[in-house]
Amino acid sequence: MTETATQEIAESTTRAGKYLTFALAEEEYGLEILKVREIISMSEITSVPKTPRYVKGVINLRGKVIPVIDLRLKFTMEEVAYTDETCIIVADVNGVEMGIIVDHVSEVFDIASDDIEDAPEFGASVDIDFILGMGKADGRVTILLDISRAISAGDIVALQNTTGA
Repeated sequence: MTETATQEIAESTTRAGKYLTFALAEEEYGLEILKVREIISMSEITSVPKTPRYVKGVINLRGKVIPVIDLRLKFTMEEVAYTDETCIIVADVNGVEMGIIVDHVSEVFDIASDDIEDAPEFGASVDIDFILGMGKADGRVTILLDISRAISAGDIVALQNTTGA
């Protein structure tokens, strides 16, 4: 077996697993369940000045200050009013616990490696490094996110500065 084939097999098996699915606009996304700490309803967010637009601020989660980002804004989608379904996914992103606002959470899917395809190429001008792959489950396509790449190291530093960590 060639080295490239071995790498492809290793990559496809590492992408397989359980994903928490959620919606942003009309699209469905998946986040590795091992990165998810909990899901909470929208709560009061304290805004922090001089942060990027997508950083909504911080919340007090059982005595711990957690930075919160709006994933719609991070992905340059249209900002919408929050609804009763809007929630915060508390996730571990590169060792930092943070809240990620999504339109609504759907369910947890176990996606096999055979049901995950590489993201299509859109050309050099489109950055898709944060997409692990395209998961196919229940007749739908779910964009599987590598949250550690979707939120860059610079974002993490900015978020840590909002909490004083």
